Amino acid sequence: MLMLTDIVAASREVAATRSRLRKIARFARVLQQLDATELPAGVGFLCGELRQGRLGLGPRSFQRVRAEPEPESPSVSVLELDAVFQALQDLSGKGVASEREHLLSALFARLSAEEREFVVRLILGELRQGALESIVLDALAQAAGVSTESVRKAMLFAGDAAEVAVSAFRGGEAELSSFTIRLFRPLRPMLAQSAKDAAEAFERTAPAAVEYKLDGARIQLHRDGDRVEIYSRYGNQLTEALPEIVELGRSFSARSLVLDGEVIALRADGRPQPFQVTMQRVGRKLDVDAARADLPLRAFFFDCLFADGQVLAPLPNSARWQALCAAVPAEARVTRLAVVEASEAEAALNSALASGNEGVVVKSLALSYDAGRRGAGWIKVKPAPTLDLVVLAAEWGSGRRKGLLSNLHLGARDPATGGFVMLGKTFKGLTDAMLQWQTEKFQRLSTERSDWVVKVRPELVVEIAFDGLQKSSTYPGGLALRFARVKRYREDKPASDADTIQFVRELFERVG
Repeated sequence: MLMLTDIVAASREVAATRSRLRKIARFARVLQQLDATELPAGVGFLCGELRQGRLGLGPRSFQRVRAEPEPESPSVSVLELDAVFQALQDLSGKGVASEREHLLSALFARLSAEEREFVVRLILGELRQGALESIVLDALAQAAGVSTESVRKAMLFAGDAAEVAVSAFRGGEAELSSFTIRLFRPLRPMLAQSAKDAAEAFERTAPAAVEYKLDGARIQLHRDGDRVEIYSRYGNQLTEALPEIVELGRSFSARSLVLDGEVIALRADGRPQPFQVTMQRVGRKLDVDAARADLPLRAFFFDCLFADGQVLAPLPNSARWQALCAAVPAEARVTRLAVVEASEAEAALNSALASGNEGVVVKSLALSYDAGRRGAGWIKVKPAPTLDLVVLAAEWGSGRRKGLLSNLHLGARDPATGGFVMLGKTFKGLTDAMLQWQTEKFQRLSTERSDWVVKVRPELVVEIAFDGLQKSSTYPGGLALRFARVKRYREDKPASDADTIQFVRELFERVG
């Protein structure tokens, strides 16, 4: 029986070392100690996730129980903790608040201070980050004696590290190879690389088509008959929040579908609303009918991964688009233009910008859907280059920003170490509302504080616009951003989707 203290100790040691190999080896030892019944919960805890999903608890739920005296001998097993989470999820009806308080009090009475902080962060979703999951997957391969490639391929289709872990230990390579698209099990979305202009993107992908790049929220739609479910870019349920998209899905001609697309709010003239407006609606959980009346959403799909029993993801983009056109009417598809030369790609970009969109995605007609990866077959082009970076720290402001965390330390993801490489700082582009929000958020995520700076757990993704890259001896990556400014926070993206330092270096070679 594995105890929570073993999970917490492993997490502490992994956080303390920069060596990816040591991180993997430490987690592998823990995974080898888990039996079949403990794997689903234990793997989730290592990844920073609950098997039950979000429990609807906020920081205030733990104010009293955190202060209770610590026990002399903390003793909570992985399965016991999972059972408490399940009980919390199952609560309903009158008296929920008192029952929740009782469950949390009984649990925290058996936890050390370090275990309490781990559990709180686990419940609040503050442990979850893609770099951590990546290390767990490599550790799983090592512990189960299977290849890293087979684990990662299965993960792309499963989207659930616990399910992959059970299969790896139970059936090895053979069972992992059986993973494929399954209805109502969201798979990881394909991501796009970047180019400085449409001509370059076309040269890297030709023969290609150009699609308008919508500034909306990524969704994945699954349908089987009358059942339609909508998922976010990393697998969260959005079905109840998007009833009009569910109704749209039921109207399509194919009886079974998996579609990739975007949901977006439009103005009365048909031009896109700002991203933040769309996200206000997507994140709405209460009074959805009223929100729908005030701010209806539209869905535009650009890929068909499964239709009427056929797995389409391995097929060329041209075949997948043909299947999409057969199943989805034109008004629910993104604008897509066939191009045969670079000048036509540039014209398509200008047309997209003129209609209020943020750019285009140039897509190879020949390549398959590279689930979960930033594939070479999709190249995004926007007039001002942007990077999705992770906030590593923030400095206290001065003057009118005194008392607010302002100057952001920005990092790119480093898959080789599982960490992040700093590329620069910026305080530009931050509105008063963003300053207030990030000051509160960063203090909850803080790992180290001083009178000057607050270091935070690398979990928040921020989209940064910049005018170029330059060589720098100041930052460890050897590069720095020129005239960086905050465009928006991307709470819809996990840290695992942040741009890598390798990509930034490639961008410097191409753009400078």
